[in-house]
Amino acid sequence: MMKAVLPFALVLCLSASAFAQDNVRPAKPGVTYGKKVTAKKAIAMTDLSSKLETAPEYKGKIEGTVVEVCKKKGCFMKLERPNGEAVMVKFTDYAFFMPMDIVGKTVVVDGTAKVTETTVERLQHFAKDAGKSAEEIAMITKPKKDIEIVADGVLVVK
Repeated sequence: MMKAVLPFALVLCLSASAFAQDNVRPAKPGVTYGKKVTAKKAIAMTDLSSKLETAPEYKGKIEGTVVEVCKKKGCFMKLERPNGEAVMVKFTDYAFFMPMDIVGKTVVVDGTAKVTETTVERLQHFAKDAGKSAEEIAMITKPKKDIEIVADGVLVVK
């Protein structure tokens, strides 16, 4: 029985991921992805670093501007920081994806932010998914310690 179910489940998963972007609504003000989110009590990206200096993680809403999205299927995005660096935003259990047209939009993410260290291999994987060139990927040679957000929901503000 398991031998018959396993190939079917594999085909179903591959089909779902292949067509993931087909079901993603365009990024327009008021559209929510994942858990329903409101903009009330959201902190600005400028305040996130200071929140993480006094606690190991921050749970709540964060408002920021999207500067990058995974070009494969929208499985991650990055939010702009004042210092020019971007903050990685992943989605809980890959339960939802972002549309390609979300870059440049202001969003509120609801989830958990913390400082993490990302391996070279993972950074290269993200760069490949983001459509970076082989030369840019090869330049990634050191792990990076940075803020990462795992979001349960995303609201497009403007």
